[in-house]
Amino acid sequence: MVTYHFYYPYFLLLTLPVLFLFWFVFYKKTKKQRASLKWPSTIELSKLPKNLRVYMSSLPRWLYLTSIMLLIMALARPQQNEEKTSKNIDGVDIMLALDVSDSMLIEDMKPTNRIEAAKATLIRFVEGRSTDRIGVVIFAGEAFTLIPLTLDYDLIKQRVSEITTARKARIKDGTALGVALASSSGRLKDSTAKTRIVIFLTDGENNSGTIDPETGLEIAKGFGLKIYSIALGKSGPTRIPVYTTDIFGNKVKTYQPFVSTVNEELLSKMADQTGGKFFQAEGENSLNQVFDEIDKLEKTKITVNKYVKVKELFTEFLKWALVFWLMAYALQKTWLRRLP
Repeated sequence: MVTYHFYYPYFLLLTLPVLFLFWFVFYKKTKKQRASLKWPSTIELSKLPKNLRVYMSSLPRWLYLTSIMLLIMALARPQQNEEKTSKNIDGVDIMLALDVSDSMLIEDMKPTNRIEAAKATLIRFVEGRSTDRIGVVIFAGEAFTLIPLTLDYDLIKQRVSEITTARKARIKDGTALGVALASSSGRLKDSTAKTRIVIFLTDGENNSGTIDPETGLEIAKGFGLKIYSIALGKSGPTRIPVYTTDIFGNKVKTYQPFVSTVNEELLSKMADQTGGKFFQAEGENSLNQVFDEIDKLEKTKITVNKYVKVKELFTEFLKWALVFWLMAYALQKTWLRRLP
C-alpha cells in the first residue's frame, strides 16, 4: 500500500501569509499606484485589438506564486510511504481418526447417536480452521484413508457428512486401534509442518487388526506426532440398534443388549507419551467442549512483519519551483517585458 504525507505539515501554514501578500502587492496596492497617461479620449484605444501578450501579461506573477508555493511544500517535506506486509504461517497438519464400528450407533448422544454427534463436531471443527491441512482416517476392524491431507475444507465436510458405520459400509467390524493409529501416522510422516497431530476418536477397545496399539503408538512417537485421544460415550451395559427388513420390505429397528467398553488407560497413555491430551466425552456438549479446547491448544501461529519504504519527494518540488521561477524571470525580461 502506497501513501503520501508531509513530515513537517506545519510549514504549509506559510501559504496563508504568502497568498495575502500576493493579493496585496499585485492587486490591492498595484491598483492604487497604476501608472496613467493623459489622453484626450480612450474610445479609440479601446477599439484596438488585444494580442496574446496582453492576455499573458500577468503570467510571470502567477509563475512566481507557484514557485513560492512549491518551495513551501518542499519545506513541509513530502514523503511517499510504501508499506509491505509479509506473513509467516506455521500451519498445523491434522489427521482425524474416527471409529466407525457398529457400536457408534449407540443412541446416547445427540442428535441421534455417537457417530452423528462425532460427525457434526468434526464438521464444526473443520469450519474453525483456516490455514491447516486436514485429513480423515476411518476405522473399524480395518482402517481406510477417507481424505488425505488437504486444504479443501468443503470436500472434507462433504465426505465426513457421508460417513456410515462398518455394517452399512460393508467393511469388517471391530476396533483396530493399532492399525488406525499406524495409518494416521503414515499420512503425517512426510509432512513438513511444524506441528503434526492426530485427533483419535473411539468408543471401544482394541479387538482387531494386524498391528497392536503399542506398535502403533511407537510409530507415532517415532514420527514425532502429538495425539489427542477422545473416549466417546459411557462404558457399561447399553443397547445397540439393529436394522432389519420385514416381509413387506419395510425397515425395522430393534435393539439388542451390548456392553460398551473403552480402554481409557490405553487412550490416556497414547496422549501422555506424545505430549497430547486425553479427553472423556460422554455427551454431545462435552464433545464440543473437547474440540473447542483442542482448537485453542493447536492454534496456527501467524507472524506478521511490516516493512515501510520511505521515498523523499521534496527534491521534485524544489526542481519545479526553480523551473517556474526561471520561466517567470525569463518572460518578465523578454517577451512580457514592461516598459516604464
